[in-house]
Amino acid sequence: MFNLHGKDVVSILDFNRELIEDVFNAAYIMEKYARGVGLNLLKGKIMATLFFEPSTRTRLSFESAMYRLGGSVIGFTSAEASSVAKGETLSDTIKTVENYCDCIVLRHPAEGAAKLAAELANVPVINAGSGAQEHPTQALLDIYTIKRELGRVDGLEIGIVGDLKYGRTVHSLVYALSLFNVNLSFVSPPGLRLRDEIEEDLRRKGIEFKYYEDIEKIIPNLDVIYVVRIQKERFPDPAEYLRVKGSYKITSSLISKAKSNCIILHPLPRVDEISLDVDSRPQAKYFIQTYYGLCMRMGLLSMILANKEDLKQLFYSSK
Repeated sequence: MFNLHGKDVVSILDFNRELIEDVFNAAYIMEKYARGVGLNLLKGKIMATLFFEPSTRTRLSFESAMYRLGGSVIGFTSAEASSVAKGETLSDTIKTVENYCDCIVLRHPAEGAAKLAAELANVPVINAGSGAQEHPTQALLDIYTIKRELGRVDGLEIGIVGDLKYGRTVHSLVYALSLFNVNLSFVSPPGLRLRDEIEEDLRRKGIEFKYYEDIEKIIPNLDVIYVVRIQKERFPDPAEYLRVKGSYKITSSLISKAKSNCIILHPLPRVDEISLDVDSRPQAKYFIQTYYGLCMRMGLLSMILANKEDLKQLFYSSK
């Protein structure tokens, strides 16, 4: 319960399975406070959201989580809205903002930005997306959604479809899933396969995985279909993006071949990789996924910032 108190959340690699389960327990408790009842668990605490890249769900769910817990929020939503536009370095921004808040939630286009911020700051730093590297809280909410919707994670057949190379959500998710007993199927164009270091981590942990270029071959076997967009903004070469743009599309016709109880997840935003007519199918869980993300971030912020005695009382009274 207290393993995250005062700690940074930079990489999912800093989590073991027990700690992930602790976060899930906290998220489950927060579900009854996430729809308007609220808590005063973090009254007097201030969270700074420093978003150097666009965001809807991550930023708003973190802010909503903090408000639901009785805390306050400061921050900016783009580099242009801060002194970075005047040439200020990330280091100077962090060393300034830490004096105004109790934790920092950072999204930045550069890989390693969250790690640097955590090394500099004297308050906890939460990585809300660091370049094409990682997005650890997205992985936590993804797996929490799987557990809440299917009742388990172990033993599932999970397919991850789309940009596996540049998708930071995929990187964190695969690392996290490697702590569970799952079978992984990756569907992508050859040029967008996983990074070598992630494949090596899976092999070292004995996790079975295979690559496919045609999702129709495996869709009847999948319990979870996790879709990510082809991320134009991450491609160093625009020509490479144009070659793979629109490689995969999840349609209602395709989903008719899937298990009736499988679930479709997406970190959002989507562009054209999931047809709108899929939204009405019972397998579509990407919008409830955003609600579970709120609950998970409420739990995470509580574990990091709440008074230990208040947190203990809440957890024990909720059992």
